[in-house]
Amino acid sequence: MTQTPDRPSTDLGLNVQGEAAQQTPVADKAQLFDYRQAANPIRSGLTEPIPYRCWGADLHSSGPSGILPLDLSSELGTSGPATSPGLAAHFIRIEAGEGVRAAASATSSLFFVLSGEGVCRVRETDQDTTIHWGEGDLFVLPCGGTPLLEATSTSVLYWVHDAPLLHYLGVLPSEPRFDATHYRAAWLRSELLKLAEQPGSASSNRISLLLANRDLPSTRTVTHVLWAMYGIVPPGATQAPHRHQSVALDLIIDCQPGVYTLVGSELNTDGSIRNPKRIDWEAGGAFITPPGHWHSHVNESGEPAYLLPIQDAGLQTHLRSLDIRFA
Repeated sequence: MTQTPDRPSTDLGLNVQGEAAQQTPVADKAQLFDYRQAANPIRSGLTEPIPYRCWGADLHSSGPSGILPLDLSSELGTSGPATSPGLAAHFIRIEAGEGVRAAASATSSLFFVLSGEGVCRVRETDQDTTIHWGEGDLFVLPCGGTPLLEATSTSVLYWVHDAPLLHYLGVLPSEPRFDATHYRAAWLRSELLKLAEQPGSASSNRISLLLANRDLPSTRTVTHVLWAMYGIVPPGATQAPHRHQSVALDLIIDCQPGVYTLVGSELNTDGSIRNPKRIDWEAGGAFITPPGHWHSHVNESGEPAYLLPIQDAGLQTHLRSLDIRFA
């Protein structure tokens, strides 16, 4: 590291001394680094790499009503809760007849209903939003009032928002960029099955629906920050590896034993992943795919498997930095 310039000498004239005294607190913060040593600060002890991590369904299978953060803030060196540098994921368990307030200083909140049914109410100064949800539904909310989730039957929801991004930027959400939007389970499942039955789908790299919002035509994403993919991995499928620069927070909606993801940072010459880490799927569980890592989903179970990756790819698309690549 190159040191900051020496402070001005104290034997300067009175006017210069006064000026130097005013400038010194600002100069104390200045640093210079050799580009060769600082161009990539992502390393242990500085800017921590995003780790692999899995969470099982046992986290939310029992217990009282409450929010269960998938918090990696200590590993990432960020203010928590955070599951990636820009996003925070949680499970929310709500006992029948009870309610939970999902409060976050975020521009975008996404909820997927793993089980149960109930109603989401958001009370704002100019309008109220009410969404009746059931198992398999997905809905997104912009900034505004604090959602109240009330369960008519014991429920588990997966909740992702972008508050860690706003905290890093030192900003607060000021105005909604999209309207609250509800994607019903029956519609999602029927459209996905139609896609899977189309000629050529069996040989496709992914059989998936990207959820979009009419308010966001340029990114074709579920919010201006969040990206969501509702996908199926057919029995016997081994998907070719792909990678992207956004972090994937993967929710496993449903699967049988024998479904897994292979992840690694490099490819072999034949396009397979070199020295892959195997992440076994569990229905109702979640895991992280770090940015830039090649990943391939494999289904050896004999039954279809369903997944929902959530990414900050809406933001990455706007920045033109998503960089999706296929092996």
